[in-house]
Amino acid sequence: MAETKREIERKYESDDSGLPDLTSVAGVAAVLDKGVVELDALYYDTADERLAAHAMTLRRRTGGSDAGWHLKFPVGPGVRDEIQAPLSDTLPRALAGLVRSRVRGAELLPVVRLRSARDLRHLVDADGTLLAEISVDAVHAERLAGGAGAAQWTEIEVELADGGDPALLDKVEKRLRKAGVRPSKSSSKLARALKETAPGKRGGRGRKKDRPTQAPPGTSGEHVLAYLRAQRDAIVGLDPAVRRDVDDSVHAMRVATRRARSAFRSYGKILDRTVTDPVGGELKWLAGELGAGRDQEVLTERLTTLLGELPRPLVVGPVRTRLRTWSHARRSGSRRRMIAVLDGRRYLTLLDTLDALLTDPPLLKAAGAAPEKAVAKAVDKDVAAVSALVDEALTLPPGPDRDLALHEARKKAKRARYAAEAATPALGDPMAALTKSMKALQGLLGDHQDSVMSREALRDLAVQAHAAGENAFTYGLLYGREEQRAATAEAELPRLWAQTGRRRKS
Repeated sequence: MAETKREIERKYESDDSGLPDLTSVAGVAAVLDKGVVELDALYYDTADERLAAHAMTLRRRTGGSDAGWHLKFPVGPGVRDEIQAPLSDTLPRALAGLVRSRVRGAELLPVVRLRSARDLRHLVDADGTLLAEISVDAVHAERLAGGAGAAQWTEIEVELADGGDPALLDKVEKRLRKAGVRPSKSSSKLARALKETAPGKRGGRGRKKDRPTQAPPGTSGEHVLAYLRAQRDAIVGLDPAVRRDVDDSVHAMRVATRRARSAFRSYGKILDRTVTDPVGGELKWLAGELGAGRDQEVLTERLTTLLGELPRPLVVGPVRTRLRTWSHARRSGSRRRMIAVLDGRRYLTLLDTLDALLTDPPLLKAAGAAPEKAVAKAVDKDVAAVSALVDEALTLPPGPDRDLALHEARKKAKRARYAAEAATPALGDPMAALTKSMKALQGLLGDHQDSVMSREALRDLAVQAHAAGENAFTYGLLYGREEQRAATAEAELPRLWAQTGRRRKS
């Protein structure tokens, strides 16, 4: 069973003079000597070091209190999430899945062996509570792949205890600096080992970077490709978080797929749609697979909130229990399917296809134009499409036809929002303002669509409750409240749309 730990630490260069007295650090009552621990770790990566290129480390380590497999993801400066799995001869399946979006079909090989003699100390407060671990590590590094090489050094590592105050690290660093100790130039032992054992200068690590395209700097093509690269990177980077069920990760990954697909469609005069449409189709498929779980989350949250707003006497029967059972059954199934999708060949092929497209983009003539022309024109076209759909919806009477028209307007507003978002770095404040306006419109129409979907769910729940001999009164009451919320959104639409404007101002 893999476990996750948030690791907050700092590393320092050491000249073998040892540690200064740290009992003078505010809050530290004692420094306890925990002896020397021998650590032996094999670090795994692809032959072209794809994990290292993204500051990820995967190791199998023996010795110490946490022997086993460790996978680390960067979170911020000096902060990493470490996923730990028990010691075994082969890479645990759970960890293999977490690196799949980076590794794809490449083989993971041991690239570096690090043996460390760790002189460990505990910094504790007056009650004996652990504040931080501090160690002096004598490291011997040996390159196992990409040419023989070895290096050795000594470093100081300070790791905050679980739940500790990060301010302590600042206080410890102040004391270390006063003693002449300086921060390490490398973010990790592996990064230093790869650098110092390299067989000559290396031309960079990881997946090959996108080669220069035909889109010169400052052109429409350059701006669109930069936006698409950001979405590709988000999809790949969010993959491990989705597998770990990190809060909001599925939604964020789904948004990245939609942004990329919207860019293909909005900027069809800049990128050849005969090439991008099939990729967009695969992105739509992925968004749909991700959406099954996300839509269920949103729907459950909405119904739970609605139920919580009711006075207790109006909740008749086992409504909360039925809602939990219904939600769990649907969500557990969708999550299993989603993980299967991320493990599948179709998804990995999509990632490879995105890489290939960005490496050799299908640029059209308009890609060479200034953003004020080609990009602005594409945004105007999307806004016009939103305008037509909103006008159509407002002419229809309340009911299924209007619901459908408003749903279509919502999708087009989302596309216009993403188009304006992509244009903002090139065209500035007007596009930022348009993005904000379209987001507000999308939010209103989204709330309306959520009401439509929740009413369908409430109707299903009421049928199930009735069949089980339960009172369906509460479901009907909630249904009526959702009808009112939809009516309120529809009444608000003309004012919001008038405020947004029917055309982007130049």
